[in-house]
Amino acid sequence: MEEKSVLKQVLQAPVIIAALGYFVDIYDLLLFSIVRVPSLKALGLSGDQLLREGIFLINVQMVGLLTGGILWGVLGDKKGRLSVLFGSILLYSLANFANGFVTDVTQYAVLRFIAGVGLAGELGAGITLVAEILPKHIRGYGTTLVASVGLFGAVLAYVVAANTDWQVAYWVGGGLGLSLLLLRYSVAESGMFESVKEKQKQVSRGNFFLLFSNAGLFLNYLRCIFIGLPIWFVIGILITFSPEFGVSLGLPTPVDAGKAVMFCYIGLSLGDLVSGSISQLLKSRKKVVLLFIGLTLCAIVFYLTQGKLSSPVFYASCVFLGFSIGYWALFVTIAAEQFGTNIRATVATTVPNFVRGTVVPLTMLFEYLRTQQSMVASAAWVGGGTLIIALLALWKMKETFGKELDFVEH
Repeated sequence: MEEKSVLKQVLQAPVIIAALGYFVDIYDLLLFSIVRVPSLKALGLSGDQLLREGIFLINVQMVGLLTGGILWGVLGDKKGRLSVLFGSILLYSLANFANGFVTDVTQYAVLRFIAGVGLAGELGAGITLVAEILPKHIRGYGTTLVASVGLFGAVLAYVVAANTDWQVAYWVGGGLGLSLLLLRYSVAESGMFESVKEKQKQVSRGNFFLLFSNAGLFLNYLRCIFIGLPIWFVIGILITFSPEFGVSLGLPTPVDAGKAVMFCYIGLSLGDLVSGSISQLLKSRKKVVLLFIGLTLCAIVFYLTQGKLSSPVFYASCVFLGFSIGYWALFVTIAAEQFGTNIRATVATTVPNFVRGTVVPLTMLFEYLRTQQSMVASAAWVGGGTLIIALLALWKMKETFGKELDFVEH
């Protein structure tokens, strides 16, 4: 009877809509990486232009994500979680739908920036809303469901892109997002946010600079970011450059980047499901993050030392990598639980986007090391560094399982 009660509480409309929103979010976030070559060829580009303009467009999208992370985070604490949840879905859906009509790189860049801004808001708002409406002893199940369902959007993106034209793939993503807006009126705003909103004269809401007002808050904020570094090292370097790693490892057949992304995200979804469930059983966030950082170390070592094994083994290593970084849901949940209601959405929205943004310096460091040594050795040094930083950040982090969230920061 109790299990049914827990399941019924978790499967509330806000949780389901946040999960579906993140599903479309991930679909749209990764779609450009999957359709980069065919879409740029259709615009008349070829040869080195495909890589050069592709990197440019990814960087433009990243700037949009970083900009949107702050924008939506502040709005989430000032205007409400629902406003950001549906506002971000509307913006990235329209931008991605319009991506199917681009005729040159300039148009593509503008729309990737707008899409990036939109894509930055959905996860943080969704996790914050779910964390605040569910009872403290089961909110981990809710945030795990959001991430686990959402990450399968990567699988759909690959399947759709592999079986349709790149323009149709964009239109499908836009249509999926716009259809979610029809569910807007079935969701109520967070009671915690409404309570703080009534005290707006006494409490500063959505003040991003409050995080820098004292050392304690600032260091806590940095720890939330640093524990996520290995996640985006794996996605941004090992998986993104999987074709090049395949060549460096001496694989007999070329690696399909789209397949590598798909297999990684299948593993990531399964990992989120397992890590969230173990966290509930152990009643601890920190212990499970520590366990999965250890798994990430093992997965990185296997990926980089597999040698000239077959392509199936390589794709299996991508699944293992994805599973090992499957503490993504816990990572965002921890960020939401660490801070008060008046800046919770700001933190939960900016942290994952700043972690995504670390791909830029990590890639620059990786590229620099490649001029000094092999590709595999460079990846090992960068990956090892992210793991050490994540462990140091986790060491001083406070346990948040079962923490009461109805408090504010001053």
